[in-house]
Amino acid sequence: MSDRQHIEEIEQVLEGTQTGRDTFVSASWRRCVELYGMDPLRNDPAHIVTEAELRDHRKQAEWMIAAARTGLQSLFRQVAGQNYVLILTDAQGVCVDFFGDELFADELRGAGLYLGSNWAEELAGTCGVGACIFTQEPVTVHQDDHFGNAHTTLSCTAAPIFDSLGQLTAVLDISLLRSPTTKSSQNLAMSLVTTAARRVEMANLMAESRQDWVLRFSSSPEFLDVDPEVAVRLNGSGQIIGYTRGARRLFPEGAPILGQRIDAALNLSVDDLPDLMRDRPTEERIIELRDGGALFGHAIAPQAPRTLRAAPRRGGVLAGLAGSDPIIARLLTQAEKLARTSVPLLICGDTGTGKNKLARAIHMVSQVNGFVPLDCAGLTPMALQTACGEVVGPTTLLLRGIDALTPETAAALTVLLDQRPDLRPLSTTCLAPRQMNLSRPLFHRLAGSTLTLPPLRQRQDLGWLIDRMLRRRSPETIRLSPSARADLMGRSWPGNLRELEQVLDVAIALCEGPVIDLPDLPPPVEAHQPAEETLEQVLDACDWNMARASRRLGVNRSTVLRRIRKAGLRPPG
Repeated sequence: MSDRQHIEEIEQVLEGTQTGRDTFVSASWRRCVELYGMDPLRNDPAHIVTEAELRDHRKQAEWMIAAARTGLQSLFRQVAGQNYVLILTDAQGVCVDFFGDELFADELRGAGLYLGSNWAEELAGTCGVGACIFTQEPVTVHQDDHFGNAHTTLSCTAAPIFDSLGQLTAVLDISLLRSPTTKSSQNLAMSLVTTAARRVEMANLMAESRQDWVLRFSSSPEFLDVDPEVAVRLNGSGQIIGYTRGARRLFPEGAPILGQRIDAALNLSVDDLPDLMRDRPTEERIIELRDGGALFGHAIAPQAPRTLRAAPRRGGVLAGLAGSDPIIARLLTQAEKLARTSVPLLICGDTGTGKNKLARAIHMVSQVNGFVPLDCAGLTPMALQTACGEVVGPTTLLLRGIDALTPETAAALTVLLDQRPDLRPLSTTCLAPRQMNLSRPLFHRLAGSTLTLPPLRQRQDLGWLIDRMLRRRSPETIRLSPSARADLMGRSWPGNLRELEQVLDVAIALCEGPVIDLPDLPPPVEAHQPAEETLEQVLDACDWNMARASRRLGVNRSTVLRRIRKAGLRPPG
């Protein structure tokens, strides 16, 4: 097809005329013009991300690359000598792994079939990867199916790869620089790429499920143990906590899968799983479906629980307050150095962020014996004098809610601190220093240095905190399902650590069996909305993990990416 004919057909599609193209191709052409403002006559080069951006994309996709690499190598060996190129992209369309003949390296780079190329539809127009991301289905975009003239010699067949929570996480694409004219010539490529994607999903599910039941299915007993078609992961109560994409056909269309009990889809309960293990003949492991059909099943029992991996320790009493969050690490380093001095400290932070715990830890590091904790709300000058008159020698004076002092008590405290240099005040407040209504003389007697605790929603060690609190509250056997963990990681936590503790207490009380699942979690408390955060703050708190950031912001990943590009943000090097 000539360039002119290609343009004319695009114009016909825009006018609503059916031209015989696949529906998803016509829909993509319309988006290219109406949504992205693209011109098919422009011969734009492939969009290649920077080396820093590529490192970031590859870092976020490390687990997926590891799960896919063996399968990609095997697939590439099958098509070796036929000029096929394999690319693995993340869910944003950036190529993070690549298999191709190095003899054609320059030509492949020019076509964008190489590491770092971005095949998102809004950048590359209609293409295999972009269409696959949009439709979340296997597609072939063949030659002049492509929107732009730069790619009309390519034939690209792509299949989506989903994680065990049902979220699109990658795309596997097999492409040819030049191919036969007929689109049906790529039917074999479609079969190969969809099979490879299914095996990557299976490998990922198996790698992350060693403490859960795994139930695998096949329509053929011969392939059940070696190449199953579908798998689900189950907790001890028989609830589904992970699945491969093919498991959707076992459930009514559109029905949720995570959290469903396996007996909702199959004539099978969790107690029947031991009868489906490998010590039984494959032909006898038959599972009846609710619709009257049947599959062969293979159940894999949980392995012994693994020991919880501890976060890096800094040493000392402050070590248990945080995991690997760089902001908290710097704050605790400062606190440990200041603790051994007599400098008065002001500890700021939202309610529930752990101000009192930090103050008590500082007191313990200081090795001062005397300790007087006082709530400033309702504190009178006489009560202040009485409490402090009972101690002699170096003493830590913990003043909780210092902003609640009455003017009379504030004046008495100023005099007391002048008279008693052996009293070292540690004050806490939910206000920022500039918001506090204290006299300048008292403020400087309390705020020799200020330590500000960030809200929980901005902390990068949230996962570590969840695990640590769970272990303190429950036996080693109780843990979170992936869906429950994802929900907790995506909450805004207006009540901070205190709210997290209460949520875990409720979940432990409600869960049945060793796994806390999504229905066991109380709904999030949003009565008091947290202060609006910048996009960069959210990304930093999520360690630039796009899935976590999109859940936190309540938008999809493509929206997050568009906002990042619009704001000109770059991940930290």
